Amino acid sequence: MNFDALIIGGGAAGLSCALILGSAKNKPFTEGKQIGIITHQKTSHLQNALFNNVLGLPAGTLGADILNDGIKQLHDLYPHINQIDGEKVLSVLKNNDGFTVETNKNTYNSKIVVIAVGYTNLMTIDGLDNYIEPHPRAVKEKDRIWLKNSDHLIEKNLYVAGTLAGWRSQFAIASGSGAHVATDILTLWNNGKHTKVHDKA
Repeated sequence: MNFDALIIGGGAAGLSCALILGSAKNKPFTEGKQIGIITHQKTSHLQNALFNNVLGLPAGTLGADILNDGIKQLHDLYPHINQIDGEKVLSVLKNNDGFTVETNKNTYNSKIVVIAVGYTNLMTIDGLDNYIEPHPRAVKEKDRIWLKNSDHLIEKNLYVAGTLAGWRSQFAIASGSGAHVATDILTLWNNGKHTKVHDKA
């Protein structure tokens, strides 16, 4: 299957990125764009999180509930976003038109790829090794990593979002990072004109 943008990771950053891209569905510059998200979440730190300090979330909200609700929200609001469940990404390799993403079950091609998985040193996606460095905003003892980037861009059409982009492990920060990447992609699709999406009644 071929995509214009494929997000890898269904945690805070990945789902936020997908929701923003999905919400732009009526914009002329997104017409015909194929967008997907590989929602592998087993390594998301949200699985065990508890939130009392996030704007708009009731105290005691569980991260596992956010993950489940986020998947449903994306499906209900923006069913045109192709959700790929139960697959683990093995490699992201450049090709002539963008990138080839191989999972344990399928192979996909995408013009743009967003890496939005966790920042543990257990991340094993072939093709990204050259970008891995010690995380600049995590305590050294935890042995966290980031993918070296400039304003979320690793190289042309390859983005990273969330903690793996070098940000601290805070839900609001990771979500904002995913939204940031989405607006950068929309700006790219809109011929460089700065683009954001505000929901209006």
